[in-house]
This record gives sequence, structure tokens and C-alpha cells, in this order.
Amino acid sequence: MAKDSPIQFKGTTLKIIQTQLRTTDHAALHQALTELTGNSPDFFENELAVLDFSQAKALPDSADWATIIELLGQSGLKAVATCGLPDELAAAAAAAGLPVVGGDALGRQRAKAEQTPNTPPVATPEPAPPPPALPAPAPEAAPRTIILDKPLRSGQRFYAKGCDLIVTAMVSAGAEVIADGNIHVYAPLRGRALAGASGDKDARIFTTSLEAELLSIAGLYRTFEAGVPAELLRQPATVCLIEDGGEHRLTIVPLALR
Repeated sequence: MAKDSPIQFKGTTLKIIQTQLRTTDHAALHQALTELTGNSPDFFENELAVLDFSQAKALPDSADWATIIELLGQSGLKAVATCGLPDELAAAAAAAGLPVVGGDALGRQRAKAEQTPNTPPVATPEPAPPPPALPAPAPEAAPRTIILDKPLRSGQRFYAKGCDLIVTAMVSAGAEVIADGNIHVYAPLRGRALAGASGDKDARIFTTSLEAELLSIAGLYRTFEAGVPAELLRQPATVCLIEDGGEHRLTIVPLALR
């Protein structure tokens, strides 16, 4: 094909999330996404997703695919294909813009078959035992804490993956801090803070000045459309989950600094 052709094809490596769904029920999916993302519209940052239904035990004969696509998009997840669906549902999904892909398209590796020559085997002496293997170098330890010492402006987002996050500057309204561990904000917290993002129910949020729009621990969240309660506003506070009757409840309590 000529270099100046109006169409050319090149191989690429795209990051695609395998999203395992066990239902097509809109209400059940909405509740699960709410618990996971805290209704954050850019939680997945427009990542591509293949909807994998191979683990679903029973599915209805029809589904509202347009609504499912819109629901996932509200959390920043862009559905591009499906797999593991019965033929009738797969055809309906394809008509809604979700083509069917095979399971091997999800990164399943195929073993390479070894080629064996057609010549008869030849007896060979046993090889000498290999020298003892040298110990592998110890992997570099992942950071346990990330420190953010610059203000986070409206529309900005910072994610501390696999560790705690310490913020020593203001988190503005419309900004968002996320951590898989604890979050410490030694400044006004005016935006959104999501701790325990990977599901750690023991994670906590600490701040010296509570003015938040949303607080979340392990997917359980609380919003403040009417503002933070007067007794907590601009006060030091800590946020955690407590178990109440077998269920977890998000609790905010004052933090005594003196």
C-alpha cells in the first residue's frame, strides 16, 4: 500500500478493561456502580471496556443496552464490545453498537506448540547439572505513602494507587483526591475525597478543615449539597466506617488536635 494512501492499518496496544457483569438489570448495576465509584463521573477516565457475561448464571431474553451503555458512561467507562452472551442477546447488543468478541480477545495467552523434527531420536549423554541459581534481586518496594504538596485546583484529580495519600495544600471545590489507603489533608478539604478506593473498609480520611463536597470510604459515600453541618464545618475531623447491625455506616467525628 502506498505511503500516501488515504487509509492505512497499523497494530496498536490498547488498554481495555474486562468488566465482568452478572446481570443486565439497570437498577442492580446502578447500585453496584454507586457503591464502587461514589457517583464520580470520571472515575474510570474514559477507559474502554469489554462487557464479559461469561460468569452470569441466568440472563433475561432482552436487555436495554442503550441504558446500560449510558449508565457505565456516567462513571467514565466506555463500553465497546461484549462476550459470553447467548446468541439472541449478543445480536441485540451488536445492534446497539456493542459487537461480540471472543474470549481470546481479552488477553488470554495461547501456549506455543513445540516443533519436533521428523528425524529419529539420537541418544545423547545426560547433561551436567546446572550451576546453582543466583538469588534474584529483591523487588523495589512500592511506596507506602505519597505526599502532594501543591494545591489541587477545580477539575483536577489525584490518585494514590496502592498506598496512603498526604496532602499539605488545599483541595479546592471541584477537585478530587483518591487513595487505596488513608487520606490525610492538612489544609482545607473543599472538594471530594475517596479513601479505600480498592475496597479497604479500614481506611480513613483525616482533615484539619472539613469543607467537603463528597466523602467516601470503600465505596460508601456521603454528599453535602446543603453544606457540611455547622458543628463540623471548617473543623478538624476524621471519617471512617463503623459496623452497625452487620452493615457498615460512614461516620464523621470531630478530631481533637489539642
